[in-house]
Amino acid sequence: MRIKTGDKLPNSELFYLDQNNDVKKIDILDLCKDKTIILGMPGAFTKTCSALHLPGYLKNYELFNKKGISKIVCIAVNDPNVMKAWGENQNVGSKIFMVGDPFLKFTKAIGAEVDKSEKGLGIRSNRYTMLVENGEVKKVEEEKETATCELSSAESFLKSI
Repeated sequence: MRIKTGDKLPNSELFYLDQNNDVKKIDILDLCKDKTIILGMPGAFTKTCSALHLPGYLKNYELFNKKGISKIVCIAVNDPNVMKAWGENQNVGSKIFMVGDPFLKFTKAIGAEVDKSEKGLGIRSNRYTMLVENGEVKKVEEEKETATCELSSAESFLKSI
């Protein structure tokens, strides 16, 4: 992963479905302007993300709010339809903002792309979690293997911020 603590997030468009199921674009920098956010949790409907990563952030939502986190953003290399379906499947409601990076523009810009072609997945994103304040990375944890969720888990990340 190229992005490090102290770096500014790259300008990149992400996609989501609004309440009318219309596809909307949002710039990652607009998402975190004047806010402290958690960003990460790649892998819609994958075993590790669906069983551990996303549910951990949902379960610890209130604790993150108490630490000053104004938004939790789940971004994955998927289209906005998949992200909305995954959010509904996980009952995230309005607690976690589900956005897609279907063209890997953000993922490649931060250096998180990983080739999982041998597993039939193509180019995906490595598992990570970032703490971002007004567009600046304050902390980033990246897993060495996409099947693990230790450093980037909600519980671990919460203890470290």
